Amino acid sequence: MDSLKNKVAIITGGSGGIGKATAKLFLDQGAKIMLVGRTENTLKNVVKELDNSNVKYCVADVSKSEDTQNYISETLSIFGKIDIFFNNAGIEGASKHIVDYPEDIFDKVIAINLKGVWLGCQHVIPKMSNGGSVIITSSVAGLKGFKGLGAYVASKHAVIGIMRTAALENADRGIRVNTIHPGPVNTRMMRDIEKNISPDNPKEVQKGFEANIPFGRYAEANEIGELVLFLASDQSKYITGTTHVIDGGMNA
Repeated sequence: MDSLKNKVAIITGGSGGIGKATAKLFLDQGAKIMLVGRTENTLKNVVKELDNSNVKYCVADVSKSEDTQNYISETLSIFGKIDIFFNNAGIEGASKHIVDYPEDIFDKVIAINLKGVWLGCQHVIPKMSNGGSVIITSSVAGLKGFKGLGAYVASKHAVIGIMRTAALENADRGIRVNTIHPGPVNTRMMRDIEKNISPDNPKEVQKGFEANIPFGRYAEANEIGELVLFLASDQSKYITGTTHVIDGGMNA
């Protein structure tokens, strides 16, 4: 129960389903955590739910350099170091074909899903302890296309390039950088995607997704968190520059 004892982690997208589930697993393993998100009330509620003095929060827009540097400064001020960076924040955007996709929503998806990951790596990694771990949330949509999710797919493909480059650039410090690629997860994001695709019948959309998953169901957020925990711990100390698919066989 102490695989992350004395480790300090930053989790962006900390109030979302995967972020919150991962935070709980990290706390159970002895970590100290800074949760990062855009909405203070939501973050407060997550911290209250986790009920642990080793978790704090910082309100930030990950697509802004100043906010990124602020959550780093807050983490260092409170905990003194950074060992783990779960670069997890992301949004789904619209569910429209490329020819109909609103440019403003495209820009927002790229700002958070891609620029947010870039800024996180740019500013967090130099402040990390040697031998640390960076885990970037991509998606099964980072490995294949999905009709109607062009901006999301583009952003999730692009972060693989950031991961591979950052892994090479920081290997001399023993910092490992990897991506995770979840299939559909039982979270608010998938509920929104289902409603965007079919406002009148989102359950049918879910059934359609599940029909393409050999395990026949969505993942639970804690199942994704368990993969993140492995990549954050010293059990993965020789793994870097790699993609880790967790999709119930969807990409088989």
